[in-house]
Formats: sequence, C-alpha cells, structure tokens
Amino acid sequence: MNCPIVIDKTLHSKVEFVADYLNSEIVDDLPKKGSFLSLANEMLTFNSYLDDELRSLNIDFLSGPIGWRLNRSEHEKHIKKALGKSLNPLNIFDATAGMLADTMIFLSLGHRVVACEQSKIIYLLIMDACERAKTSLPFLDNLTLFNGDARDIYNEKEDIDFDVIYLDPLYPKTKKASKGSGEIDLLRKIIDLEGIKDVGDSIFDTFQSANCKKIILKRPIKAPLICNKINYQIKGKSTRFDIYI
Repeated sequence: MNCPIVIDKTLHSKVEFVADYLNSEIVDDLPKKGSFLSLANEMLTFNSYLDDELRSLNIDFLSGPIGWRLNRSEHEKHIKKALGKSLNPLNIFDATAGMLADTMIFLSLGHRVVACEQSKIIYLLIMDACERAKTSLPFLDNLTLFNGDARDIYNEKEDIDFDVIYLDPLYPKTKKASKGSGEIDLLRKIIDLEGIKDVGDSIFDTFQSANCKKIILKRPIKAPLICNKINYQIKGKSTRFDIYI
C-alpha cells in the first residue's frame, strides 16, 4: 500500500507491526505530498494532503468529541431509545465500526459488541486507541474487533445470538460537505487509498435477511427511507435511527 509510516528517531515495535500489516515502508523524512501514517507520543495518526493542506486523523477515547460523549453517555437518549429497554446486556453487531464512536456508547451502557471495520488503516487507528485507553476504560473488555468483510464475519459468529445489528454507513456526499467536513474527508481518503468500494446504503440489503432481533440503521435526518418495512424511527436534530424488527 502506498502509505509510508514516518518515525522520529527510534524504531518502535508498533511501527514495525503497522508496516507489516499494511505492507508499507518505514521512512525518516516527512512526505511532501500524498498520504502517510505517523507515530508520536504513542498515538498513531493518518495524515494526508488535501487541497495542498496537511490534515490529520487519529482516534482518542479519553478526550475530544468521543471522550466528551463517553463522559455523558447516560444522556445519549436517542441511542438508548433505539436500543430499547433490556434487563440484560445486549449482544450488538456493529457492521460499520468507523471511528467506533457509537460502539463506545454501547459499551459504556453495559452492552457487548462485535465490531467490524473493512479498512485496514481505520482498523489500526481503532486498535491503537483501544490500546491506549484500555486501563482507563475497563468496558473495552466487552469489545471484539475484526478487520474484514462484515457479512463474512457475521456468518462466522453463529455461536452468538445477536440482539442488534447496527449499521452506520458513510453519509452520502453533499455540496455542503464538499466544502470541508473534517474527519469525513479523511475517512473517504482512506477508503480511496485502499481501493475499498463504498457500499453506502446497500449494506442494509446485505443484512436485511440476517437472523437477529433488530436492525438499527443510522441515517441523515432528511434521507429517504431505504426500506418501507420500517417499524419506527428515533429522530434527532441532524440524524435519525431507523428501526427494523
């Protein structure tokens, strides 16, 4: 993969693992174009020049937007309503892990999650964030993370009776988003770099016939329905959860 890893002075075992996983080269000098990974202060970061501006993406569960959400997870009323009331922890299959933001809320509420991410780079960023946060967030023990095709992995987990399949595909591009949407631009860059086909909303078709109790599909608030057999919706200001039972 054409995504070198930049190191500063000392070769770190984490860098060697990432280089082997991505089949990428390790370099000393900062690239002047394209995309690359870097390791600083024990944090793995994806970097890319977008419109001649160097932009960076890393994942931190202890601070920033995700950390803020975790500190107030009991106030995540829309996600809690989408999951529904349960006396026991739910088994949730997150087919679109992404930056793991919503799965972290599921975990903090006491549920168990199997999460899948198709991108190797995003998977490594997630793994790095989990490694740094594991001593502070003991509920990470209830997370099982996979890199690969979500439906294949779901089929392999026949021993688990999943209560929920959670789907949060990348939102479609809009004129407003094209002006600069931060993390989304970098996530799309990673997908392009790895040659991954963005299946978008069609991932619902992949799981529609899956054996589970409930499918939760996260959508932009004004997006059209994917399937008319919807049972109900939980609506927020900019997003909604379509529930299929």
